[in-house]
Amino acid sequence: MHALLVIDVQNDFCPGGALAVTGGDEIVMPINALMAEFDAVILTQDWHPAGHSSFASQHAGKAPLEMIEMTYGPQVLWPDHCVQGSQGAAFHADLDSDRADLIVRKGYNPAIDSYSAFFENDHETPTGLEGYLRTRGIDRLTLVGLATDFCVNYSAVDAAKLGFDVTVRTDLCRAIDLDGSLDAARQGMAAAGVALV
Repeated sequence: MHALLVIDVQNDFCPGGALAVTGGDEIVMPINALMAEFDAVILTQDWHPAGHSSFASQHAGKAPLEMIEMTYGPQVLWPDHCVQGSQGAAFHADLDSDRADLIVRKGYNPAIDSYSAFFENDHETPTGLEGYLRTRGIDRLTLVGLATDFCVNYSAVDAAKLGFDVTVRTDLCRAIDLDGSLDAARQGMAAAGVALV
């Protein structure tokens, strides 16, 4: 079975949002149109408690997009975004969220960020998505959404490492592209066996 995994198409990642990705809203309608072609549709939702440790506002003297070292490794500090229950955390109004078989919320642990749909940023704590996919007999995944170089990238690489057949539709993703992060993500995904189409 083949599932469409729609990553973080939320207001804060679209133009006007707290962590806006250029053109983030351009992919919404084409993603909706694609949903009917899949056996299952799964949405992820960045879902941070207020005061999350990955927010620059929680680190004195630090600015958004600076890097710090956390107990689990390097971490980009972000502007406050996708705070639980906020308008910014809501799915883009035009996204057909009613089509979702499952919504996976991530980043809700205040001590650790979570880019991947499969693991928190310690690369050990699972979200439960793998078990859901296996019990449904889903072995193929196509990923779309925001942002190519962070949450899409981490999700695709983890899925490939877990043995899923993974494709990323690059035309239905948009990137932050922080200091060459897009090129690095493309190379990393390809090296992990992810098909970029």
